[in-house]
Amino acid sequence: MAARLKPAAPDAAKARKDNAFSRRVLAWFDDHGRKDLPWQKDITPYRVWVSEIMLQQTQVRTVIPYFERFMQRYPTVTALAKASEDDVLHQWTGLGYYSRARNLLRTAQIVCAEYGSEFPDDVERLSALPGIGRSTAGAIIAIAHKKPATILDGNVKRVLARYHAVSGFPGESAVLKTLWEHADAHTPAQRVADYTQAMMDLGATLCTRTKPACDICPLTADCAARAHGKPQIYPGKKPKKALPVQSTRMLLIRNARGEILLEKRPPTGVWASLWIFPQATVDKDPIAFCRDTLGLRDIKLIEHWQPWRHTFSHYHLDITPSVLRIKKAPTAISESGRHLWYDPARPASVGLAAPVRKLLDQLHASDKV
Repeated sequence: MAARLKPAAPDAAKARKDNAFSRRVLAWFDDHGRKDLPWQKDITPYRVWVSEIMLQQTQVRTVIPYFERFMQRYPTVTALAKASEDDVLHQWTGLGYYSRARNLLRTAQIVCAEYGSEFPDDVERLSALPGIGRSTAGAIIAIAHKKPATILDGNVKRVLARYHAVSGFPGESAVLKTLWEHADAHTPAQRVADYTQAMMDLGATLCTRTKPACDICPLTADCAARAHGKPQIYPGKKPKKALPVQSTRMLLIRNARGEILLEKRPPTGVWASLWIFPQATVDKDPIAFCRDTLGLRDIKLIEHWQPWRHTFSHYHLDITPSVLRIKKAPTAISESGRHLWYDPARPASVGLAAPVRKLLDQLHASDKV
């Protein structure tokens, strides 16, 4: 275990005057950096913003097709602001962390209503918008507006924590403060857009979590973690804690047309505003639940599937799927607004929770068998 170091706050003015760090990073970027990603073309604050939100906790190769489809569907912030929440969540289905999509819609509406469809060009006002933190605001300013601004996403945290041997979990306020100071000190006044992309690329492609490519890193000569011989221990990991376990029964209720009953979650809480299967407690008889809670009659239990676990950041959810069939769907369900008979052959434009997608795929596979 490395000793916890407490590096002195960097002298930002001195670092900016003679910043060998940024020069090496930019030289590496010129030769090896990624320059053909979709959001690096036709750069606008809107496109940069959407890409930065999508890239939060999601890898580039996963984001690329989502970004391209999103831009086709909503080419401008005005188009996005006019969209329905269901449609935006539908476009987001599979990316996870759906609060990002809801914040995108809210921010687009604010930008159109309060800023004349033009994104603010300063960090303070950008950071006040839903879902935009200090680092994302910095990326928009640096990449879209080409103005000096600092970023500190997960990749950059890792590069700086290793280069300066900053111990501790970046979620701790003291550690985060130190990393921001280093990030600000190294950010150059010129070519800030390229530098911003370069730092993200460096962390994503060379200074990776488990197998950093130190031998070809442009910063290896004076990287403190490399000198210690244990770059992988920086940055410190989040302290682990045991996650509680909850359980639920998800009911896959099909009608005679092969449609599947979904219900919409409330606008807050887990899976907010997404569509999921009706849920019952595991010890509740599925047919009795359908009768007493959903008002469904003449329903037949087909089979129970093996339970499986879905993990959130704060708890595990053990899911027991049960497949049921109903001969005739009551009108009250169809007209409730909260329920939807979902046709997999002609899927509605609604956002689906990850377990729903998985179980729909499983249901489709069992149909083919």
